[in-house]
Amino acid sequence: MKLMAGLRILNIWSGIAYILVPIFTLTSITLTTSTSAFAASSEAADTAEVHYDITVRIDPVARSIEGRSVITVNTPDELTLMLGRRFGVMHARVDGTSLGPAASMGKMRVWGISGGQKIPRRIEVRWGGELSALDISLDHPQTLGRDEPASGEAGTFLPDSSGWYPYIAGKLASYRLNIELPAGQRGIVPGRLIEESESNEGYHARFEFPSPTGGIDLMAGPYTVETRTMRSAGGKPIQLRTYFHPQIGDLAPAYLDSVKEYVELYESWIGAYPFSEFSVVSSPTPTGFGMPTLTYLGIDVLRLPFIRSTSLGHEVLHNWWGNGVYPDYGRGNWSEGLTTFMADYAYKERESPEAAREMRRGWLRDFAALSPGQDAPLSTFTSRTHGATQIVGYNKAAMIFFMLRDLLGRETFDRALQTFWREQRFRIASWADLQRSFEAASGQDLSVFFDQWLSQAGAPVVRIADAAHVKPESGQHRLTVTLEQTDPPYRLRVPVAVRTGESEELHTLDLESGRRVFTLDVAARPLEVVLDPNLQLFRRLMPDEAPPILRQVMVDKAAVTVLLPESGDLREAAETLAAKLQHRAPKLVSGTDSAPSVPTLVIGLQEQVDTWLSHHRLPARPEVVRGKGSAQAWTVMRPDGVTLAVVSARDPASLVALTRPLPHYGRQSYVIFDGAKAIARGAWTTRPQVVKLH
Repeated sequence: MKLMAGLRILNIWSGIAYILVPIFTLTSITLTTSTSAFAASSEAADTAEVHYDITVRIDPVARSIEGRSVITVNTPDELTLMLGRRFGVMHARVDGTSLGPAASMGKMRVWGISGGQKIPRRIEVRWGGELSALDISLDHPQTLGRDEPASGEAGTFLPDSSGWYPYIAGKLASYRLNIELPAGQRGIVPGRLIEESESNEGYHARFEFPSPTGGIDLMAGPYTVETRTMRSAGGKPIQLRTYFHPQIGDLAPAYLDSVKEYVELYESWIGAYPFSEFSVVSSPTPTGFGMPTLTYLGIDVLRLPFIRSTSLGHEVLHNWWGNGVYPDYGRGNWSEGLTTFMADYAYKERESPEAAREMRRGWLRDFAALSPGQDAPLSTFTSRTHGATQIVGYNKAAMIFFMLRDLLGRETFDRALQTFWREQRFRIASWADLQRSFEAASGQDLSVFFDQWLSQAGAPVVRIADAAHVKPESGQHRLTVTLEQTDPPYRLRVPVAVRTGESEELHTLDLESGRRVFTLDVAARPLEVVLDPNLQLFRRLMPDEAPPILRQVMVDKAAVTVLLPESGDLREAAETLAAKLQHRAPKLVSGTDSAPSVPTLVIGLQEQVDTWLSHHRLPARPEVVRGKGSAQAWTVMRPDGVTLAVVSARDPASLVALTRPLPHYGRQSYVIFDGAKAIARGAWTTRPQVVKLH
């Protein structure tokens, strides 16, 4: 299978940078590079198992590409050479002998190359062809789902997965790459910019990536480039650049300032930045990609005010976790959860304890939105393919790191990560390698902790089964608290707050079985007991703790859809919206039937919605959305526990306007729109588990 270059997809529309790593297998490869990625490029290229030396000429207006690649292979293994089928091959030889015709495998041409004693082996390929037209009308999910090499005057994007250059399947490789473009265009690939020049005849740039990596993504456009040099903590120069379209050139200074701050933050937290540069590159499409040494974001995305304080730092951090230490995907991808914890969550902690608590609440509420059986063990997570995998691979994993830090203490936690970085830099590392680092730093056996959170699907359900105040003795008030959890039992540290008339005492109770009675002494008369008041424990929330959110209907594969418009363009628009919300063709049921017994999405005009709710004796539209905006969406928990999500629009145009924005508000219980703009949103109030004492 193709090893990819660490391309990551960001879901920036929610205000938080979530990323997707493509699935590939690394279990048979061992990397031994432990020095700085760009410290000694010629030596690294000479010793890498596979090395590419590529020159490409691209004409964005003609949408043409011509390339020549010399591949040096320092192994006698049998090899598989691959190239996208859309490209013609003018020349393909190995050690001077023609490779002959290629076989076909989907969109790829495939050559088998037998093993041999002679090393290094030299493979030379010349190829060329037509690129797809750049389509700037695509929305965000459509852009992220395309793997075609596309080009136009406004920009060029050649994703590694498109097979735009010949590569050896299943092998990490170093590379040098020359880009030739018409005058007025500039190009970039992950790696170090060695040289560039521009004249009336055109633009030329040369890049190198001397450490083994999975593949190459190429971007080009009519960029204005701003450069700033910063010094790392060790004094190494780091080149920071923005490759921006002219219409957003004024944003460059602020982005360069922010990148510098993030590099300094993570160098002080983890260790030296592993590369010699970092670039922010703009795209004419609503893109959100991350790669080693750069991030590629849509023009409109870069204009969003929250990007510099969320997604940008997330992408800078991925140059340590994911692009600096490679996850062992065969045993689970740890890098997404760790990056979410040290970026998105860390920024909330810096903002305030309340903001951090609210993010944890969001993680737990998202998990509560999954129906039983929708999640999977973290050890099987590789990449985000839909909402459920994001909830597990990002949110659950991030909260596991939060609980681990609570268990070990911040100083020990950070020391373990610094050791992990020093020992695993530019190597493939697994959850087991992380566990060993935390055990070495803490002196504790963490096998139970890691095993229960990585190998088991789901989460414990914990509740206060009973609490009683015992007659005080010697001035102390005694309290018994009975905790229960579902099978299989986890080993948990359960926070419990005891509220008195004067204060609140927080206790941590070790629950290792299905049921246990704890005895607590408190100074004043206890009035009530609260389970996990600050949401520090990953668990499945009870119904009152997790009021319904839109995501429950969006991610549940059993959910059905009721389309109230009966026919015509309005019916088609409602069906399109349902498909966007659920990322699949909706399962349609008739609006005249009885209310379904599974989570249900209802879409219609205002009068249709009100009539349907009344007919089925369901709660009318909430006061918070009544009469506001041009369209509203809200959730209802029916008396039988089934979640209902309702989308109501004033007129056909208002319904159509929801197609793009509404899917990005899954964490909300209600949203109000004026056209395509959300003017109000919120989540229904949560009710913690509280037992009042008499």
